[in-house]
Amino acid sequence: MDILYLLIPLSLVLVFVIAAMFWWSLKSGQYEDLEGPGHRILMDDDTADVQEKSSPVDPDQSAVRDK
Repeated sequence: MDILYLLIPLSLVLVFVIAAMFWWSLKSGQYEDLEGPGHRILMDDDTADVQEKSSPVDPDQSAVRDK
């Protein structure tokens, strides 16, 4: 029975800490855009990789080849 005098206040403190952390996460915008990161992964721009691979490694050598 004596342990209840310790467990009840500790559980109340824990509930208030969790509620404060949840309130902070709501106010800081943690739940604003839940689907955006998933869509950014799927809609990645793959054309940039193709352009980088087709560009010459050394721009000075490409000027020599053009002449």
